[in-house]
Amino acid sequence: MTIKQRSTSAARVRRIQPRDATACGRIIYAAFNGIAQRHGFPPDFPSTQTGIHLVQDFTRHPEIYGVVYEAGGRVRGSNFLDERSAIRGVGPLTVDPAYQQRGVGRSLMQAVLRRARGAAGVRLVQDAFNTASYALYASLGFCAVEPLVLMQGRVRHRPVPGYAVRPATAADLEEAAVLCRQVHGFDRARELRDALGVFQPFVARRRGALRAYASAVTFWPLNHAVARTDADLQALLLGAAAVTPEPLAFLVPTRRSEFFRWCLGEGLRIVKPLTLMARGQYEEPAGAYYPSVMF
Repeated sequence: MTIKQRSTSAARVRRIQPRDATACGRIIYAAFNGIAQRHGFPPDFPSTQTGIHLVQDFTRHPEIYGVVYEAGGRVRGSNFLDERSAIRGVGPLTVDPAYQQRGVGRSLMQAVLRRARGAAGVRLVQDAFNTASYALYASLGFCAVEPLVLMQGRVRHRPVPGYAVRPATAADLEEAAVLCRQVHGFDRARELRDALGVFQPFVARRRGALRAYASAVTFWPLNHAVARTDADLQALLLGAAAVTPEPLAFLVPTRRSEFFRWCLGEGLRIVKPLTLMARGQYEEPAGAYYPSVMF
């Protein structure tokens, strides 16, 4: 009797491991930069090392689930699911350019969606010029809920009197969670907690009350903000800009036309268009905000 051994090079989706970071980081760099260059937009990742560091951070995080697609004994793509809130955030999804158009992206998306079963909703942000990814996400049940633009630059005006804008601390987390629930219906407290040790979150207070917070104001991929009003969000950004050496960079929901025009008036420039997509629960925000690339 002949016993056939299962091939170790068979295609499969599996949980990501620390040893995959280098391969995944190289694919992230190649995939994102390739599509951006073809459409004339600046790259999101300045180097392969940037992609590797991102994968290393995500792989170490206990509340970020990652998978890879392996074929021929090599990693051909990866995907991640942020599980830090009631709403799950997907991305980045990337596939080796040599393996695209083979169903790899769909397999990676299906894997994280299976993981997300039972969650209130799942969201992601995609480059609006990437029609292939838009079609994939739509076919998997995602709906476009918000047109976005990435805006970058330095503001023209000084901080707004009457607001106290300062770096966030752990003491602000509870109030920030309440504010986020009022605006979105859920909170992102664990994400903001993580940002305290990595980025420079800011809060804006007026008459002692928390009016706005931002997990970051310059690193747009992992930067989200929530505020009671557009005026509160504007005050936070002007106050943060006054003490931050780097240019501001964040995603602007263009349907919030007054805030969008304010950004243009402050001299921020549009870098590229994106789309916020949702599957499952979605409520129109009851206040001012801007999303990260997760949602």
